[in-house]
Amino acid sequence: MNNNPSLIGGACIIASVCVGAGMLGLPSAGAGAWTTWSLIAITFTMIMMTLSGWMLLEAFKRYDLKVSFNTVTKDILGDNVNRINNLAVYFVGGILLYAYITSSGLILEGALGINNKISSILFVAIFSLFVWHSTRAVDRISIVLIAFMVLSFVFGISGLAVNIDANVLFDRISKESNYAPYAMAMLPIALTSFGYHHSVASMRCYYGSEHRAKYAILGGTVIALCLYFIWMVSIYGNLPRSNFGPVIAQGGNVDVLLAALGSVIDSDKVSHAINTFSMAAILSSFIGVGLGVFDFLADLFKFEDSKQGRTKTWAVTFIPPLLLSLLFPFGFVVAIGYAGAAATIWACLIPALLARKSRTLEGGQEGFMAPGGNAIIGMLIVFGIATAVFHFMSMMNLLPTFSG
Repeated sequence: MNNNPSLIGGACIIASVCVGAGMLGLPSAGAGAWTTWSLIAITFTMIMMTLSGWMLLEAFKRYDLKVSFNTVTKDILGDNVNRINNLAVYFVGGILLYAYITSSGLILEGALGINNKISSILFVAIFSLFVWHSTRAVDRISIVLIAFMVLSFVFGISGLAVNIDANVLFDRISKESNYAPYAMAMLPIALTSFGYHHSVASMRCYYGSEHRAKYAILGGTVIALCLYFIWMVSIYGNLPRSNFGPVIAQGGNVDVLLAALGSVIDSDKVSHAINTFSMAAILSSFIGVGLGVFDFLADLFKFEDSKQGRTKTWAVTFIPPLLLSLLFPFGFVVAIGYAGAAATIWACLIPALLARKSRTLEGGQEGFMAPGGNAIIGMLIVFGIATAVFHFMSMMNLLPTFSG
């Protein structure tokens, strides 16, 4: 049954891992850079992140299909680098799960009237079961969720698209003329929006081939980029740049963004469709990221692939971010910004170093290789370091920041 899984299913898993963070974090993060520079930033980021995923595939090719970051990084780059990488992988995966759990609670509280903490607990209890069950279960639910997202997205976006105002879209109503500097602070969120790398090993294992996994990764990042373009143009064409002030002041929380968007949409149906889409985006990313963290921790702790072993892996994957969500809920975009800064380690630096080192090992020049040679490896390292530096400069108010 699992001999020839479809590329569409894998691409949907990769896209679903990406879109939750991107869809809900990018509009607020890109409010300063606005339309043109935001789209330039996410396009460049998508290209670099696709290449870095391929570099991981290249490094993994000499190993058993069940291995993950932990085994390969330890073997090729040593224990010290591996410890740093493990901390970064778990920190990013955990903080994304934390952001999704918190946001789901806030949205469900508004939609169903259930206390946000109870909503968060129910959300984790129900939807983490797909990850506990199997990768194939995640594949199936990802396809359903992507289809569900597309339907609600099309309905919601069609309502937004017919009302796009070019003056709002290109910010002709303000006196701002220099948007490019704001794009620097946006890069960590853009990077997180394509942070599927903890799922690369899962894809390789799923397909049993680096070449098929390569196309699933490319398909997933292209789907995510197209959705980001349509989403951001639709939002920026309806919600004036100055209206993002209250959203940013609340840490970019999703419920605040949806409320701001609802204030400029006449139709309740369109507003409900966008709320539904946002919930589906969070759910799909929660499941996709959960799968990547689950497989990573199973490899790290050497838990068996049995019911008892998978239950242990489920506990260390989902319980810590749930507890943090219940105890310390804070800004969605703030959380994703920190995730982006830490993700530069395992989404940029480690893939580049693994690819460079693996090419010097026996058999390193055979089989699958990421394109671009050492020039692309160097470019990826520079991109990763710059993104992390921009995040901390932004935190210290050393970069232009937009407050509405």
